[in-house]
Amino acid sequence: MYTATVILFLTIPLILGSIVAFVIFLAYPFIIASRIKGEEKLLEEELEGYKEYKEKVKWRLIPFIW
Repeated sequence: MYTATVILFLTIPLILGSIVAFVIFLAYPFIIASRIKGEEKLLEEELEGYKEYKEKVKWRLIPFIW
């Protein structure tokens, strides 16, 4: 889901040809990374076995990067 939104937000400035949309896109990865970290913290606290799963699966959004 997150990868799809990043791709969507990346294509919007290209489609619109808008510098403003591109500047907004530059902030989006930081916003989404913050949200993912918050969700993972909640999952670790509330979902049994998620911590072990997280140790097994290194890459959550972009393979070999994050």
